[in-house]
Amino acid sequence: MVDDDVTESQGPPTNSTTDEDLVGVRKEKPIVVDDDNTYNVEDTPPSAVAAVQNVADEDEAMPMSVPPISGVAGEHVEHVPSVSHVAAVAQPEVQDTGRVAEAPLPSKQAPPTPPEKSPRLQPARGSTDVHKPRPATPGTPAKANGHEEHRPETPSSAHSSSSPASHKRSITISKGYTVSVVLISSALETILASKEAKRSTPLRESAHNALEMIRAGQGGDRPREIFEPLRLACETRSEKLMIASLDCISKLISYSFFAEPLSAQALPSPPPSPTLHGRRSISGASQSSLPQPSLVDLVVHTITTCHSDTSPETVSLQVVKALLSLVLSPTIYVHHSSLLKAVRTVYNVFLLSTDVVNQMVAQGGLTQMVHHIFTRCRGPDGTTLRSYASSDTLTSPGLRKSEIQNSSFVVAANEAEKLTAEALPFESAADLSSHPGVPTPPSSVHDPDLPQGETISSASAASPEVAENGHAARELSMQDMFIKDAFLVFRALCKLTMKPLNTESERDLKSHAMRSKLLSLHLVLTILNSHMTLFVDPKAIIYSASTNEATTFVQAVNQYLCLSLSRNAVSPVPQVFEVSVEIFWRVLSGMRTKLKKEIEVLLHEIFVPILEMKTSTLKQKAVIIGMLSRLCQDPQALVEIYLNYDCDSEATDNIYEHLMNIISKIATLPYTSSQQKASDPASPALSPQTKSSASTAHVSGALTVSGTMDTSTMGLSEGQLRRQGLECLVAVLRSLVTWGTATGKTPAESACADPAPRSQTEEEIAADTMTPDPSLDRLAASAGSMEALRQSTPDIADDPSRFESAKQKKTTLLEGIKKFNFKPKRGVQFLIETEFIPSSSPRDIAGFLLTTDGLSKSMIGEYLGEGDEQNVAIMHAFVDFLDFRNLGFVDAVRVFLQAFRLPGESQKIDRFMLKFAERYIAGNAETPFKNADAAYILAYSIIMLNTDAHSPQIKNRMTRAGFIKNNRGINDGESLPEEFLNTIFDDIQGNEIRMKDEVDATINLSSTGPGLANVLANVGRDLQKEAYVMQSNGMANKTEALFKTLMRSQRRGSRTGDQYFSASHFVHVKPMFEVAWIPFLAGLSGPLQNTDDLEIVDLCLDGFKNAIRIVCFFDLELERNAFVTTLGKFTFLNNLGEMKTKNMDAIKTLLDIAVNEGNNLKGSWREVLSCVSQLEHMQLISGGVEVPDGGKKGRSKKLPAEELANESRSTHITVAADMVFSLSHYLSGTAIVDFVRALCDVSWEEIQSSGMSQHPRLFSLQRLVEISYYNMNRIRLEWSNLWDILGEHFNQVCCHSNPHVGFFALDSLRQLSMRFLEKDELPHFKFQKDFLKPFEHTMVHNANPDIRDMVLQCLQQMIQARVQNMRSGWRTLFGVFSAASKVLTERIANSAFEIVTRLNKEHFPAIVRHGAFADLTVCITEFCKVSKYQKISLLAIAMLRGVIPVMLACPECALSPGFGPKGDDIMIRFWFPVLFGFYDIIMNGEDLEVRRLALDSLFSTLKTYGSSFTVEFWDTVCREILFPIFAVLKSSQDMSRFNTQEDMSVWLSTTMIQALRDLIDLYTFFYDTLERFLDGLLELLCVCICQENDTLARIGTSCLQQFLENNVRKLSAAQWERVAATFVKLFRTTTPHQLFDEGLRVEIDGNASDLPDANDSNDQAIIPAPLSPTSDRPPEVKQTLGDRRRIFKQIIVKCVLQLLLIETTNDLLRNDDVYTTIPPEQLLRLMGVLDHSYQFARMFNDDKELRTGLWKVGFMKHLPNLLKQESSSAATLVHVLLRMYFDERPEHQDARPQIAERLLPLGSNVLQDYIKLRADTQAKNITAWTPVVAEILDGFCRFDNKAFVRYLPAIYPLATGLLARDVAPEIRLGLKMYFERVGRTQGIVVVEAS
Repeated sequence: MVDDDVTESQGPPTNSTTDEDLVGVRKEKPIVVDDDNTYNVEDTPPSAVAAVQNVADEDEAMPMSVPPISGVAGEHVEHVPSVSHVAAVAQPEVQDTGRVAEAPLPSKQAPPTPPEKSPRLQPARGSTDVHKPRPATPGTPAKANGHEEHRPETPSSAHSSSSPASHKRSITISKGYTVSVVLISSALETILASKEAKRSTPLRESAHNALEMIRAGQGGDRPREIFEPLRLACETRSEKLMIASLDCISKLISYSFFAEPLSAQALPSPPPSPTLHGRRSISGASQSSLPQPSLVDLVVHTITTCHSDTSPETVSLQVVKALLSLVLSPTIYVHHSSLLKAVRTVYNVFLLSTDVVNQMVAQGGLTQMVHHIFTRCRGPDGTTLRSYASSDTLTSPGLRKSEIQNSSFVVAANEAEKLTAEALPFESAADLSSHPGVPTPPSSVHDPDLPQGETISSASAASPEVAENGHAARELSMQDMFIKDAFLVFRALCKLTMKPLNTESERDLKSHAMRSKLLSLHLVLTILNSHMTLFVDPKAIIYSASTNEATTFVQAVNQYLCLSLSRNAVSPVPQVFEVSVEIFWRVLSGMRTKLKKEIEVLLHEIFVPILEMKTSTLKQKAVIIGMLSRLCQDPQALVEIYLNYDCDSEATDNIYEHLMNIISKIATLPYTSSQQKASDPASPALSPQTKSSASTAHVSGALTVSGTMDTSTMGLSEGQLRRQGLECLVAVLRSLVTWGTATGKTPAESACADPAPRSQTEEEIAADTMTPDPSLDRLAASAGSMEALRQSTPDIADDPSRFESAKQKKTTLLEGIKKFNFKPKRGVQFLIETEFIPSSSPRDIAGFLLTTDGLSKSMIGEYLGEGDEQNVAIMHAFVDFLDFRNLGFVDAVRVFLQAFRLPGESQKIDRFMLKFAERYIAGNAETPFKNADAAYILAYSIIMLNTDAHSPQIKNRMTRAGFIKNNRGINDGESLPEEFLNTIFDDIQGNEIRMKDEVDATINLSSTGPGLANVLANVGRDLQKEAYVMQSNGMANKTEALFKTLMRSQRRGSRTGDQYFSASHFVHVKPMFEVAWIPFLAGLSGPLQNTDDLEIVDLCLDGFKNAIRIVCFFDLELERNAFVTTLGKFTFLNNLGEMKTKNMDAIKTLLDIAVNEGNNLKGSWREVLSCVSQLEHMQLISGGVEVPDGGKKGRSKKLPAEELANESRSTHITVAADMVFSLSHYLSGTAIVDFVRALCDVSWEEIQSSGMSQHPRLFSLQRLVEISYYNMNRIRLEWSNLWDILGEHFNQVCCHSNPHVGFFALDSLRQLSMRFLEKDELPHFKFQKDFLKPFEHTMVHNANPDIRDMVLQCLQQMIQARVQNMRSGWRTLFGVFSAASKVLTERIANSAFEIVTRLNKEHFPAIVRHGAFADLTVCITEFCKVSKYQKISLLAIAMLRGVIPVMLACPECALSPGFGPKGDDIMIRFWFPVLFGFYDIIMNGEDLEVRRLALDSLFSTLKTYGSSFTVEFWDTVCREILFPIFAVLKSSQDMSRFNTQEDMSVWLSTTMIQALRDLIDLYTFFYDTLERFLDGLLELLCVCICQENDTLARIGTSCLQQFLENNVRKLSAAQWERVAATFVKLFRTTTPHQLFDEGLRVEIDGNASDLPDANDSNDQAIIPAPLSPTSDRPPEVKQTLGDRRRIFKQIIVKCVLQLLLIETTNDLLRNDDVYTTIPPEQLLRLMGVLDHSYQFARMFNDDKELRTGLWKVGFMKHLPNLLKQESSSAATLVHVLLRMYFDERPEHQDARPQIAERLLPLGSNVLQDYIKLRADTQAKNITAWTPVVAEILDGFCRFDNKAFVRYLPAIYPLATGLLARDVAPEIRLGLKMYFERVGRTQGIVVVEAS
């Protein structure tokens, strides 16, 4: 079993200086640890100490290179077969540094070998070759551990076998090696010849015996006897003998001489260290009771005891040589305690030796030994050797198990090779002692060779033996031993690094303590640098013998490594600090997958705070920034930092975001006036540089390690630190670009996700592959392409959305914490709403408050101290979570007050203390308190004591007696034990109860106070360093405490937060940039603004370039605008006078960005193109050209410096600016749209700034034309999107007020159009139409005649050159000409009309073929409507009429009779535009003659060609052309087209009336076709009749009458019914019911005489005014005089219209054709409305009061009456009814009863009314009624007898009544006839028979 006291002490590392470590210091006295004795340097001879000091002083100038020192060892060296062994010790470190210490071993090749290597034998292991053993005789198989090996023949071996005397010169060892006799004999002879041999019998005898055996050719198989005299010689302490013995031992080691048979080694492994003086072993048993130690352990012990603090330098050198030979031996393995002893001794030689060479050799040897110890853990392929279950075990036949349980195996060369080639089984491994302090993971570990789910646990170990503690002993393989060796050495080195330094040691780099610390740190760094694969290999496992638990190597070492870092990384000693940072970099780059939490703690608690501390030095910050720069160069590491810390809610800090903020602040440190650029040394390059070997490296213990930063030039000034920070920022951006954009596809284009990431937990690492993943654990970022970096890993999917949500969750949590720290209640509510607190239960809230980092302890105290019931419940739950069991009372109070800050109010404190006392008593049964009250009072008293003892405001402090007095009698009437109270008092006095946060609070530098005393007191003090030390100590203690807590949790197996995510997806870059873009922008723009150093400027611009690459790639609009705008401002193109070289560089950068990132610039193109425009402006100005600068006339123009002006015209800038445009055809379809839109905006700004200059700025407009050329071959869809923007811009530019701009734009547009028209256009597309639209827009909106003329010239050129390619462009052309027709300049209109005339004449078929016929007719129509130029109008209407025959004859129109039936579509396409053109002229033509011609043309065309129209087309013509002519009659909206009422009156009285007549004529002409539209016609006539203007009404009634009379024979019964209905509607509409409205007779204030007479309307202009329908006025609405006037006017109109209708009806019905055609039932309907009209008039005329009332209110100037209406309606009624009555047609005869029923009452009423008329006053009435009465009498007389007799009683009295009046002759004649008839019918007169 391993002697733990020999190897390492129990427990975690401490600061005590025990022999657990290789070497240590206490109070600046070097402790030289030999194996058994510890010496103080004070006890050594003064000469030794002086020598050490002198050599240290002299060595500062010594170079590292040392010549071979073969002669140093004296005369014995020449017998060594290879004399370069000592040189080889130092050489790998001194002359071939890249071989051992610097370069990490490649993972796939064997370990390095020394420079001098014999070609005859290859070493079995990759260790440094020291002495090559000669092989055995040829053909003889050498046996090693029972295995045969065949060796190749060599000349030496052949010679030894053939020479019979060879035994005299060499002896053969049992293993087959031959050893020179002289090699041993010379040493023995030297011993025998010494005086010490004569004095010591044992020495003399053993030397003599050994010499005899050697001379006899024996002793090869008895190594112990040969070794004994050498051992004894070493103990003599004679320098000569020790040198001779050690030299001989080292040579024998190289020949494997000390390999004794395994049967002799029956000790448990490893044995106790052998002692010469019977030192007692650890177990307490006497040494004699233990078996003999193994030979190798004895050899180690002998060699190590040769060195002490007084040893001569020559002896020390031989000690190093011998130990190095032994440890590096390829055949002899030294393990555990012996190995540590060997390393320890070499370490002591380095520390204590005063010889420079010795120090260098010791240092180099130590490095080689450590390197070898770790190298042998790897197989020939570089992977860690593991033992696999196999049938071949180490226990070969014939060997007992106990024979192989020695840790110091001696294995022959070939056997060693076989060990590397064959896997050793678990069962064959020897038992190994436990290593306390190694964290113990769960009791099983996965083995890769077992089936899934199976584990090897301690309980199932193969070995049947059981250890003392009851656990099954696990057999350890050789490889397990190697790994255990590596662990023990590494642990010892880590502990050495943790030894504290006192102030003197910190100042003296040559002190033992400092050299020890630096050497151990460098060795740790060397190990991490070269052997990282061992650390991260999950198969490197250490087994505990006490529990048989397996621990991975990285788990075993991490606590020592991290604690070492936590103590050394805060060191104020620059050398210590720098090495610590290097070590941390190796941890970060190579072990981040294994040490996630540990890295977080180190970053958050040490490195980040140091960067932020004001007291840390520039050097420290620079070194950390240098380390971060290397991190930032590794894209994967950088992304993983973000994923694992910023996206992990369990991580306390957003590490990545925090680092970016800090680096940005460092990059933007304020510039001071005293800082000069010249004083800033060049910043170290970002790539790690190899340190040059310092002359004092071996003195201080520094080693050269590959990949280490050169810190010698770091941190010399703030300027340099700024630059470092800037370089770091730029490196981050480069890495983000490399990682995020490697695929070349934007996120939107990535159809498939990238490979999944790696997720590693402690439970899974054992399942990893044998070779660690290089993408996770590589040391540099330059490992090939990014695709190679993103290794496919099969674990957890790298889902970016998952990390995004995790980041969002963390952000929300931090927001909630922030809210809580500001207002706790609001924060708690927010956290409950966002579900971070599961519910509002007190327990959930209390649990969150207790376990969440970042919450303000003060706010927790305030929140819990509130008196609300809810808060009290939460406080109780909070305290219930705390565990006070088995704690002392003061300790419990301390634990309690660490969870929150006690509020200041006594009531709140009272509540807290009550609950605390209750909780404490409940958890602790045995206390001095009798009840909780006592605990409560004492707790309160302790709080008061703490405040009293430590508050600076209190002067009179509480005494011990006072404290005891205050607490007297509180324990249920009794006092607490005085000793108990004294202990509490002392505890509080000596250790204030403080929050941990307060302990670690930042310590401010105490400023020097006024006065000489203070100045003198601070002389010689480094206040900044003192403050740093105070702060750093707190940081280290806190970090160490965190690590211990972390280790405890890991031992319990709770590693939930350690899941490490390895990045593989490029999308992570987007959120990474989003969280840090503001620091990036600030960090880049600050230096760019403040410095003129072109190197820094280049760095900043490179950063901008990379940042913009990212924002463009991921389409981050806000960020893109910010970066591009900022870079644009740095060009200073708007401030040429202030421009510098850096601004010119910014221009170049911006142009490069435009060329490379164009596809994703989007809205930022505006900024880029503005700069390009301003650049051209600068070139013009600097070239002496006068450039208009509108809007900036007040500012004095400063010209740029001549050098910059020339630079602006350089090829680089000119070509780059040109490429922005010339490469635009490579932009994507969406990007070109953004580009063009931005260029249009910039172009407009240029033009606007030029004002009315004769030389406006047209740079961007020219470029627009160019890119239009470049991009014209794009697909039509993209081109359409482009032209939407370009066309609108040309519209704007062509109409600019500056004609020079317009001319240039038009000419550019013409050129583009000519080019565009070269391309064919398929039917039904309208690209040409859209392209030419700007010409039309210009013609319409630009009033400049010259511009308009140029438009026509451009079009004329296009027609001449490209007419054959014209397709949809025809339509736009005619649109332009139509617009030209409206121009008031005659030459423009004439030119346009000439072009149209020519086109119509020459290209009519092409126009028709390409669908522009309608546009042609519209264009001609527009010319017809021109009022100013009648000549053009008349020519145009002639052209329009002439189009019809051409159209009919044109084959493309297919309208000629030969083309068969015409579809409605063709009619619409060709006929309709022509007809509509006539209609348009009729409606809108301003010239009366033109309107007349158009009207004639329309109706003559319809008459001429209407017979060929389809019924459907007629329907369209009526609906769209004919009826709309009269729309003005229906709606007043249609009047808006007339300029004045006079125009409208003229149009109505001429054009419309004629149109109405023509329409009636057309209906008559095509009645059979148009009868289906009769309703429309009747409706139109109704509207025309029902107008307030009686002219229109008369025209309407006339046309109605004309229509009926002309078509009377064509009307069917149904149509007559519609005609009758029309009359009914007309009568009803025109009946003035409002006459009976009583409201009209109410007096209204106003002068009635002001009312116009009804007859006045006849004199007014014709204005259409449809009658409003009759409606009852709401009674509550009060009428005004105006309202009444309008009502009176309308009543009069209705009366007139009613009379007009009666006359029309009378005229129609007196027409025989009409009467004979109209059906009787329709006649009766007409009689009904006439009767109604008669009755209405009669009733009104009879109502004298009503008439008088209306007259009084001013209705008319005389008494109103409806006499004419009454009489004319009665006359028509009487006439028609009588005619119907006497009509002999059957249908009339059938209706006779109905007729008679109407006739008799009508007649009797008329007669009665006539009789009542007074001759004197009613002469007019009498005159009106006389013919009616005469007709009635005549009618009655014609009744047949039967009817006459029937009506006689009614009529006779009335007839006799007439006799009393003076009547007209016709009435008298009628009366005569009536009475004659009466006489005849009554028999009064006899009727004579004829």
